[in-house]
Amino acid sequence: MASSPPAPLTDREYVALARFRQSLRVFQAFSEGAARRVGVAPAQHQLLLAIRGHQGADAPVVGDLAEALQLRHHSTVELVDRATTAGLVERHADPTDHRRQRVVLTDAGRRVLEDLSIEHRAELRRFRSGLTEILEELAE
Repeated sequence: MASSPPAPLTDREYVALARFRQSLRVFQAFSEGAARRVGVAPAQHQLLLAIRGHQGADAPVVGDLAEALQLRHHSTVELVDRATTAGLVERHADPTDHRRQRVVLTDAGRRVLEDLSIEHRAELRRFRSGLTEILEELAE
């Protein structure tokens, strides 16, 4: 049985989608600026967050990070290399498979991430009511 085509979007929904995209861009600009203010590249901040937010039992490997960041493997290796040089992360051989490298935060990386995460949490809380309103308009 064929399903009916989706209803066309209303002008109100287009406005809500445009507001949502603008909100995302505003948050992205905030996030990038916050990272630069503490002396790290925005991509390094995202790497630190991907490491800290990894849900596996062990520290993530490069493949895990590439997936979380939606980057190619070789791009993630380069990002980890730069973060290692900056003293933000370290690599450790996986004890069960020495071909794999686990990536962990250094003390400096943890401090940078903590500072940025507190700032981001506050910013997200400011955005919450506006985003909730936008999402409600799209759900109707």
